[in-house]
Amino acid sequence: MNNGRAPVLELKNVYRSFKQGGQTLQVLRGVDLDINQGEVVALIGPSGSGKSTLLQLAGLLEKPTKGDIYLEGQKCSTLGDAMRTSLRRDYLGFVYQYHNLLADFNAVENVMLPQLIAGVDIKNAKEKAKWLLKRLGLEKRFEHRPAEMSGGEQQRVAIARALANTPKLLLADEPTGNLDPKTSEIVFKELLGIVKETGLSALIATHNLDLAERMDRKVKLEAGKLVDLRAQTFVSGKNFY
Repeated sequence: MNNGRAPVLELKNVYRSFKQGGQTLQVLRGVDLDINQGEVVALIGPSGSGKSTLLQLAGLLEKPTKGDIYLEGQKCSTLGDAMRTSLRRDYLGFVYQYHNLLADFNAVENVMLPQLIAGVDIKNAKEKAKWLLKRLGLEKRFEHRPAEMSGGEQQRVAIARALANTPKLLLADEPTGNLDPKTSEIVFKELLGIVKETGLSALIATHNLDLAERMDRKVKLEAGKLVDLRAQTFVSGKNFY
């Protein structure tokens, strides 16, 4: 239910192809997707099916070959680079499989940085960074640099960084893919908890069907098309490859 409001994200008949030598590789073939406010959607599909490409398009990092992309009703697929950068800063948060933290900055400073770039003053940026890190169980790691933290702690800092500017939509590409099962469970539980608590929308690509089952809805990429799986269930305890 979106209560009459435009979805946070809309992809309408989106195609994406790439040139390889003399060949055209068609990755996405008419993808349609709506994500409403507060909805957490799992994106599944085998490796090479186009999940990362879809996330890149949704994150305005690439333009579709054909079709339209909307953020909160605003058409974005034909905007110039400066406006797309501005929309990414104001509307979107990104979490990747690898944390990509800045090695010379501690946890608080890594989460402060996107806020400072957005024009938030140092005091408020530090308070927000500490609140997010504490919410993710990292109150004892404020002054630690990435090399001084575990993989799960690094990924939680990356999640805090993605949420620092209060985005409307979180895009996550295998956010627990590099973690062991126990750590993956902890990180995912905290990620899902803070997303629900803050009312964010999220599109999360994952191979882990146990994690996908705990989201509001599941969509699957098959042969460049997106299939809605809300009426289907998976066999628990297996990963999708």
